[in-house]
Amino acid sequence: MTPENWWRIRPLSDGVTWIDEPHIHEFYRCNVWHVRGRDGDMLVDSGMGVVSLRQHIPLVTERPLQAVASHTHFDHIGNHNEFPCRLCHGAEAEILRHPDRKQILADPYVTDDIFINMPPAPYQSTTYAVTPAPATRLLWDGDIIDLGDRHFQVIHTPGHSPGGIALWEAATGILFSGDIVYDGPLIEDTYHSNPHDYFAAMIRLYHLPVRMVHGGHFPSYDGTRHKAIIRKWLDDKERT
Repeated sequence: MTPENWWRIRPLSDGVTWIDEPHIHEFYRCNVWHVRGRDGDMLVDSGMGVVSLRQHIPLVTERPLQAVASHTHFDHIGNHNEFPCRLCHGAEAEILRHPDRKQILADPYVTDDIFINMPPAPYQSTTYAVTPAPATRLLWDGDIIDLGDRHFQVIHTPGHSPGGIALWEAATGILFSGDIVYDGPLIEDTYHSNPHDYFAAMIRLYHLPVRMVHGGHFPSYDGTRHKAIIRKWLDDKERT
């Protein structure tokens, strides 16, 4: 495996590009979303950090860019240090500043078993670490990320983690949902998960008039599927 072959890039509609690391098993593979705006771009999450994003994906270096962390688990913030403009929710700013292996869930998740093909040398799972990347802007519920002609509202979605956020573009009906909801097995039992917060966040997202969801993992899906995923999740919780 060479660094040049590590990343995969797929242009979608609405000025969104899907970037990911296909050599990581899908369950652990973070989606990195690049969004084109008139005055600058936005990056939602940055992957595991085992291969440089900036060196191998020219798209993320072409224009001013705001690198947003949907939350601070290892698979989402590994390359944030490569970008001068870094945004995350205030509840997890200290983790981004001091990404301890346990706090970012590298322990116990990062092992050789999460890879389909191992990253290029000198990578070793036992010494994997995320480079500190202090936030240059703290985000709070209701804040706006402004790209000039595009505006994304921050929706605080704790539950999976305390500072989890989703990004909502009302004009297009696009939701970047992070790890609170996606079309795959959801993680609700991390050391800082909260079931009450998770339930409240899911209800809030259910009522958005969503057209397209780009989640933290697994492929994107439409508004009908969005409603179905959350409705089933809520029904399951209410039965227990």
